[in-house]
Amino acid sequence: MKADDLQQVRPGFHDASIGSQAVFRAALSALSHPGRVIEMPDVSALPRHGHGAAALLLQALIDSDCSVWLSPALADTDAAAWLRFHTGCRWAASAASARFLWVAEGDELPALSTLDAGTDEYPDQSATCVVEVSALGAVLHDGALNLSLDGPGIATEQTLSVQGLPQDFAAQWNASHRRFPRGVDLFLATPTHLAGLPRSSHIRTTQEA
Repeated sequence: MKADDLQQVRPGFHDASIGSQAVFRAALSALSHPGRVIEMPDVSALPRHGHGAAALLLQALIDSDCSVWLSPALADTDAAAWLRFHTGCRWAASAASARFLWVAEGDELPALSTLDAGTDEYPDQSATCVVEVSALGAVLHDGALNLSLDGPGIATEQTLSVQGLPQDFAAQWNASHRRFPRGVDLFLATPTHLAGLPRSSHIRTTQEA
């Protein structure tokens, strides 16, 4: 299916106003409580490709002024047509020039150092990256990356286990974190849940429990 073929585009929110508000609240909760796994609202009637939680999140966050980059596994699927139809977004020429990125599970995460970190005057104009992962939880096994987070919104320490991130993710993240207030905000998404990693958070990897 071509990205601009809208003949079979599935519905988005059942109620645009209520649905968007519910997802936006979930996104704010995820960023306000870094590393906490948040359940998303109803994820039915979504594109066949891509995780439902990621699709809903992007539908709520972006509009026609936003430039979006999709990783290869999503770029020529119904997910691209669905997102453009429901948001009016435009496609970015590269990951480095995008305000929003949607990275499919299994696709390579673009190096965080190459993404738009905003400027000292306008740090809010940086990239937001939505990364699909296979699992999020307190403790996972089978090659999961175990993260420990601290920073604003975290009373002492928040642990998060993620299946589907590169092993050097924490090193990449903290290199970006050192540019604060510039930097990249990131959401991790399974089909039904998400976790937020705001640029203010510091991350280290820990040994599997």
